[in-house]
Amino acid sequence: MKDLLLITPPFTQLNTPYPATAYIKGFLNTKNISGYQVDLGIDVILELFSKDGIQKVFSKKTDLKDTSENSQRIYALREEYIKTIDQVILFLQDKTPTLARQICSMNFLPEASRFNQLDDMEFAFGNMGLQDKAKHLATLYLEDISDYIVENIDADFGFSRYAERLGKSANSFDELYSKLSGGSTFIDEFTLKILREKIETVQPKLVCFSIPFPGNLYSAFKCAQWIKKNHPHIKIAMGGGFPNTELREIKDQRVFEFFDFITLDDGELPIELLHQNLEISNGEGEFKRTFLLENQEVVYKNNSKRHDYKQADIGTPDYTDLRLDQYISVIEIANPMHSLWSDGRWNKLTMAHGCYWGKCTFCDISLDYIKIYEPISAKILVDRIEELIRTTGETGFHFVDEAAPPALMREVALEILRRNLVVTWWTNIRFEKSFTRDLCYLLKLSGCVAVSGGLEVASDRLLKLIDKGVSVEQVANVTRNFTEAGVMVHAYLMYGYPTQTVQETVDSLEMIRQMFEMGILQSGFWHQFAMTAHSPVGMKPEDFGVIPVKQEILFANNDIDFQDTTGIDHNKFSFGLKKSLFNFMHGVNFELPLQEWFDFKIPRTTIHPDYIHDCLLEDGQFQLKLNSKVVFLTKNVIAENRIKNKKKYSGTYTVLTFHLKTNIVKVELEQEKAEWLINILDENSIENSKKPTIQQLKSQFEESFEDFELFWFSKPMQQLKENGVILSL
Repeated sequence: MKDLLLITPPFTQLNTPYPATAYIKGFLNTKNISGYQVDLGIDVILELFSKDGIQKVFSKKTDLKDTSENSQRIYALREEYIKTIDQVILFLQDKTPTLARQICSMNFLPEASRFNQLDDMEFAFGNMGLQDKAKHLATLYLEDISDYIVENIDADFGFSRYAERLGKSANSFDELYSKLSGGSTFIDEFTLKILREKIETVQPKLVCFSIPFPGNLYSAFKCAQWIKKNHPHIKIAMGGGFPNTELREIKDQRVFEFFDFITLDDGELPIELLHQNLEISNGEGEFKRTFLLENQEVVYKNNSKRHDYKQADIGTPDYTDLRLDQYISVIEIANPMHSLWSDGRWNKLTMAHGCYWGKCTFCDISLDYIKIYEPISAKILVDRIEELIRTTGETGFHFVDEAAPPALMREVALEILRRNLVVTWWTNIRFEKSFTRDLCYLLKLSGCVAVSGGLEVASDRLLKLIDKGVSVEQVANVTRNFTEAGVMVHAYLMYGYPTQTVQETVDSLEMIRQMFEMGILQSGFWHQFAMTAHSPVGMKPEDFGVIPVKQEILFANNDIDFQDTTGIDHNKFSFGLKKSLFNFMHGVNFELPLQEWFDFKIPRTTIHPDYIHDCLLEDGQFQLKLNSKVVFLTKNVIAENRIKNKKKYSGTYTVLTFHLKTNIVKVELEQEKAEWLINILDENSIENSKKPTIQQLKSQFEESFEDFELFWFSKPMQQLKENGVILSL
């Protein structure tokens, strides 16, 4: 028996739990409040995609005469699907890796329409290992079954969302309420069976649903409806990304037939107060940013004078109760960077609450989750990394920041190296100039394998309008720095931004084409611009040349319909942009004219074919920044004194041999300077928290020698810098 039951409703991710309930459970531990968490999404998927579940799918009466040829084929092969499904799931859980050979034999899995794309993708398999290829084939197999379910049983089904259309900008509650008033769907039956078992086991006083996306909304309401009917004494709360962005103006009383409370923004203090209020019967308790029903009216209560908890005080996320070994890894497309979101189990952490930039005009910068910026110290963060490694056994980390701060990333990387930890991590960034070659290399050494960031519209005019604070040239240089360090880069791309012209869309595509061709981007995704109520564009649309379509708000309010005064139909670019990007991510068809990707006439690009190439030509390696901190990353140095006898010169010199992980670097220095450098290396090893600046090194050097700049930029020192022995940050 627990006080609180924390639920993530279907569906979010297949490969790793959405972290919200783990964050809250970690916080509850610091308050000695008992809680239990469950990810209904993975539980439902595992019940559905099992031998029993697939038998139920095929036992549903379907008139095959009215279905597609694809559904007829899948039904005809139903015995093959029933026979193989359990083994495929075990393989995707990394429990039967030897099955990869059978899957890749192309004579094990039944194949329907999803496998038609294999002809187009066979070239990619040369870059994929056996396990990845098998994961990709198994993913296509699951998607075939999903297509059958969507066509014949439940049109709202999706692996990472359910009935998403009901939650997307549902200004009125009517359609969702109507759906909830009907019977249970095929997927609901799985969900409610598991929910009943959890409620009976946990016996909670308060159930808290975390709803991050529109695709979780319907299932959360359906679960809440069942709890209200069968356990009316249990209180039910809703929080998470969806209510935080969509339900800030809720007025419809019918919502509170399902939920007692809706909390906004950071959930720690609001949930703690709801737990305290369970002991109060007169309704006079304290609340923090909470909607509830009083006298048949929706009221917003924020009467607590307590401040939200600092990030350092909320505890380490706790993944206890979640079935971490049951999540399944899928690979939808053969792109190593793209697969990070769906392949592998990642512990989720945050380096900083909010966004340190907080200016982008398309972003919800007026809301607390963006507006309130609060970083965590590197020491506390790495303490949490070590604790999560101990409790989960996983060394992979996804930092889910809005934009991880470069200075904090540097300190975290140094702390990881100081503690000799072996971790693999990736995060979201802004492509800002702080990401120098040396910083990117340091991040790589600490275990960073990938970064994602918003290039948005690859147009300098529009980047200024967005207030992104970067230029295309700057993005190109940063992505080059990461790529050369061995860190993969994913770019979020946008089209249809207010006042964007057709020419700018075409030119943006050309910029992206060149960046992929130069090898400085490995992955990307095009999003069509959406105007949200809490962004600068949504709050002052007239400043951006758009006309909002006003509607009465009784339920959700985030995405706003609008008309762009340019009159351009940006939708028509969607297919061509995504198709071209799919090719570029696989390293092919760069030579095709941009017109080839569209079935309508587009203007020629105005971007010079060498634009990105020329952006990368400038090299600032001979600039001396005296306030830069210097990091020495090796202890494995052997000094050997030698004598040089030549007509014009004779004397002693020293050969320094550096044994690096993958190579050996030898440099020659005058004996006295070599001794000075060895002393500096000893005094400033990675274990020392204080790092000297170049100014400090210059002062020390010039106590004994002349012209530090000549020494610092000499060929031997350049060699050490190029090989990562010396980094300036």
